[in-house]
Amino acid sequence: MALSDIQPERYDQLLAEKVAGVRDSFVDFMIPDVEVFASPKTNYRLRAEFRVWHEGDDLYYVMFEPGDNRNPIRVDTCEMVAPRIRDVMFELIDVIKENPALRFKLFQVDFLSTLSGELLVSLLYHRPIDDAWAQQVETLRERFSIDVVGRSRKKKLIIERDFVIEKLDINGRVYEYKQVENSFTQPNGEVCKDMIRWALDVTKDAGGDLVEFYCGSGTFTMPLAQNFKRVVATEISKTSVRAAEYNIEVNGITNLDVLRMPSEDLTLVLQGKKETRKVEGLDLDSCQFSTVLVDPPRSGLDDETVAQVTEYEHIVYISCNPDTLRENLKIITATHKVERFAVFDQFPYTHHLECGVYLTRK
Repeated sequence: MALSDIQPERYDQLLAEKVAGVRDSFVDFMIPDVEVFASPKTNYRLRAEFRVWHEGDDLYYVMFEPGDNRNPIRVDTCEMVAPRIRDVMFELIDVIKENPALRFKLFQVDFLSTLSGELLVSLLYHRPIDDAWAQQVETLRERFSIDVVGRSRKKKLIIERDFVIEKLDINGRVYEYKQVENSFTQPNGEVCKDMIRWALDVTKDAGGDLVEFYCGSGTFTMPLAQNFKRVVATEISKTSVRAAEYNIEVNGITNLDVLRMPSEDLTLVLQGKKETRKVEGLDLDSCQFSTVLVDPPRSGLDDETVAQVTEYEHIVYISCNPDTLRENLKIITATHKVERFAVFDQFPYTHHLECGVYLTRK
């Protein structure tokens, strides 16, 4: 997406066009009225990455048009980033520009912020960084009240901490989320809250237990635990699992277990086709899994997982790719009916839309 694509005055029209496209794309599934959750029109991205350009004594951020890595476009304002990033990023680059130890061979700056106002900045270098660099970074931490991480080839230097703590108010309860640098987090905080509330609403009467694939650090998992007697979730990323374990403890969730294993493996365990010590003591045989939640990568669900999710009475499918969602639904709707269909505009001014589908057995 180019910065010139951010046109708040056209946002409503652009969103309506995307929603119309989704309706047309899923017309064969007889979906109900589409529930639409809009994004803030500006300052919506909680994480962003910018290349850094060196031009004589000058130093500034650049972006590139999609598919074009040869023609940098200077960035002196940025309406897409969250207020905390916006208020820091340009003064930060000016300070770095005047410090040879910080600017030398700096090629990228990543920002990770929260709705609750925290900010983590990652500085990426094409040279080794050491303790001398870390001493200079202290001036940035103090001046901007930020946390800083340095990356150079395979080396990572953490100044104080490499995470932020997000706080999301979900229907009157505030959940804390540890979000670690360089791992997946939802980029649009306000839309993320809408997604969680929607998932809570569609599963409020599901009953029984919940199994979740691709749970990340527990974004959906923790709030949804209130709707079920027990929740078992799986995630393959070690960083995300550790963050989920921290989040579960700090939020006092007592009916939730997160397993570090591929979704395919848990599928085989639940089918009785595989044994693993990772599930020892969980007494999965006693669980009454009525509902499954899947939030897969853009590639969608593999064939075995599609077959597994159709074993449940209720399915919550969060999708970041309508194309693979449509392919998966061709199989799933043979046994299940689409009861609710929502779109979430995580990425305004792009063609991307997140979808949420709630299905029940026919």
